[in-house]
Amino acid sequence: MKKHNFNAGPAILPDSVLEKAAASVIDLNGSGLSILEVSHRGADFTAIIERAEALTRQILDLPDDYAVLFLSGGASSQFFMTAMNLLDESGKAYYVDTGSWSSKAIKEARLFGQVEVLASSKDRNYSYIPKGYEVPSDGTYLHLTSNNTIFGTQFHEWPESPIPVVCDMSSDIFSRPIDLSRFDLIYAGAQKNLGPAGTTLVIVRKELLGRVNRQLPSMLDYRNHIDQNSCYNTPPVFPIYVCMLTLEWILEQGGLSALEERNRQKAELLYRQIDVNPLFRGVAETADRSWMNVTFVATDPEREKTFLKTCQEAGCVGVKGHRSVGGFRASIYNAMPLESVRVLAEVMEAFAHQHA
Repeated sequence: MKKHNFNAGPAILPDSVLEKAAASVIDLNGSGLSILEVSHRGADFTAIIERAEALTRQILDLPDDYAVLFLSGGASSQFFMTAMNLLDESGKAYYVDTGSWSSKAIKEARLFGQVEVLASSKDRNYSYIPKGYEVPSDGTYLHLTSNNTIFGTQFHEWPESPIPVVCDMSSDIFSRPIDLSRFDLIYAGAQKNLGPAGTTLVIVRKELLGRVNRQLPSMLDYRNHIDQNSCYNTPPVFPIYVCMLTLEWILEQGGLSALEERNRQKAELLYRQIDVNPLFRGVAETADRSWMNVTFVATDPEREKTFLKTCQEAGCVGVKGHRSVGGFRASIYNAMPLESVRVLAEVMEAFAHQHA
């Protein structure tokens, strides 16, 4: 039976990307070597990482004053690496707390300088995006988390900021067009919309670096990675290769505007079913609902296990919600076909007919 993969991450990848990646494990482009065997200093991988950077710049329309890095360590490493490179004891960073990941970023940043939580939605279990706050001009940077995988909320409008903006875009990077001029550092774990777990994309305005009054460990200084084209140490070769393939796939789909329209259709289809179905209730406030991670609960908690079993029987996997929210979560990233979302909506509708 076909599996409809609603896992939050590592998550679904396009079929064509999986096929090319699988072939490369045996033989990379007729080289006689596996992608797992090639040297990160050799011509084969140099072409891959240069292509990945060029595609990132093309898709995002990225100016030359931004550097593009593919790093190891996961997005959680960027919680401290961003602060270490940008914030010291003479400065202050402002954070908007919209969920588990921003809370963890706040904790790490406090190791390096003064951190103030500017706004938070913790009071209602992160079910909304805070609004109506003013960003002070005395900060070193403002930190946002664009999409909240666990709680199913997403920024649909960005706050005006007189200071540099750092944004964790791990779960919605490349899902919609973004105005890069509003951001100074973006980081994103690959395992949602970009590739497999194992690499993290960092996009940083170069003039922001080198301002802190501390010595940085060599491996944690963005400038060293920029100087060596993401190869200061041995990079995660295979994940970067799969990212390159996915970036090519994004262009083949028509770019970010085309993906935004598809993602809107998928989200609207699922939220429409949640809103009309008497057995389910959405978790996030309507205006702040995520287009990537749809969270909902059963109106009768006793039916949760039965519904999950029904999903499993229909080939819908990864629908169980995070323990912080409970209920259900359907992650509908770029590679998720509309047809798979339709299958889940039909399962929900049939479940209501059977149990309502």
